[in-house]
Amino acid sequence: MSVQMVLLPVFIQIGLTFALLFGMATLRTRTLASGETKMADIALRQPNWPERATQLGNCFANQFELPVLFYVLIAIALPIRHADLFIVLMSWVFVVTRFAHAGVFVTSNDVRPRSLAWFAGVLVLAAMWLYFALRILLLI
Repeated sequence: MSVQMVLLPVFIQIGLTFALLFGMATLRTRTLASGETKMADIALRQPNWPERATQLGNCFANQFELPVLFYVLIAIALPIRHADLFIVLMSWVFVVTRFAHAGVFVTSNDVRPRSLAWFAGVLVLAAMWLYFALRILLLI
């Protein structure tokens, strides 16, 4: 697989993370500018943001949980030339689950579909790691 094909889903996932960062920053700045949130109330990372700002902040923070295992897998698989078609296809599926998860998180925040999207991502990522580990350990 070409480097571009392997890295494109990574870049898309990173794009999602930056989009959430900019959305969170914009919303937080607005709440501070309007006086809805006081600087002293959040200066030590106290959870005193309004609900919507907290929702976006939590979704952004979530991008540094499960996706880290995705980034590590690609960072290892790419240089040792084990990022094959299966890894690339599953990378796309994983990224789609992350978008679904984030979409629910920042809109309805309905925990049931959000959890289903998250768990689908977990299963995909676990399958990717299992496949990768077996290829390495069995020298396939």
